[in-house]
Amino acid sequence: MLIDTHCHIHEEDYPDADGALERAFENDVEKLICVGTDNGTSREAAEFASRHKNVYFSVGAHPHDSKDGFDVVMQIAKENPAKLVAIGEIGLDYFYTHSPRQTQIAAFEAQLQIAQDAGLPVIFHVREAFEDFWPIFRNFTGVTGVLHSFTDTVENMQKAVSEGLYIGVNGISTFAKDKRLMWQAIPLEKMLLETDAPFLTPVPYRGKVNEPAFVRNVAEYHANMRGVELEHLARATSANASTLFSL
Repeated sequence: MLIDTHCHIHEEDYPDADGALERAFENDVEKLICVGTDNGTSREAAEFASRHKNVYFSVGAHPHDSKDGFDVVMQIAKENPAKLVAIGEIGLDYFYTHSPRQTQIAAFEAQLQIAQDAGLPVIFHVREAFEDFWPIFRNFTGVTGVLHSFTDTVENMQKAVSEGLYIGVNGISTFAKDKRLMWQAIPLEKMLLETDAPFLTPVPYRGKVNEPAFVRNVAEYHANMRGVELEHLARATSANASTLFSL
């Protein structure tokens, strides 16, 4: 069985979310996590998960949206409903500056405090910002999580693993060949599978809207790259997801 640890099919503009969910279950996706990126989508994620079996959710203000606040995120985290499994996606993004850097940092620290207080793992979004990420992360003892959609260096991957973090891989790994050696080096016991649907559609579905069913293609790609059976990789990554998110 497979677990899609990161998707956005709960958002209002996603086409046919119920159909995508049904297709996921038909393709051996046992569970999935709908990830919030701002106040509105965090609420949508909570509502979608409440209506569907084996769907869980996270709440957070993405660094792009941190300028708009995260009061709903705080409210839901305080309520701590049964299917809330993480805070995220949160972090730092210096590739774009949709929110100023200092605003991103302040929101990141505040939401890490929420995660620490609630005892929840974190779904991290970090892009060209590891120099600031590491010292901030280390200030929050006991916080763990996953580096979502990781495309950075082998060195930062190894540092993340040494810090107890998991590494999220998705469809981008099926077509961004320049990072192949880094993805090969991820310890299987620290790998999570995700789609980031509707974004980053994997080969062979490039040009189509991504959906959780396609996490199988991500799994097949990494199993082939490592020379292991699909069932072995699926079982290992699903166990990782279950451990991190208490699924």
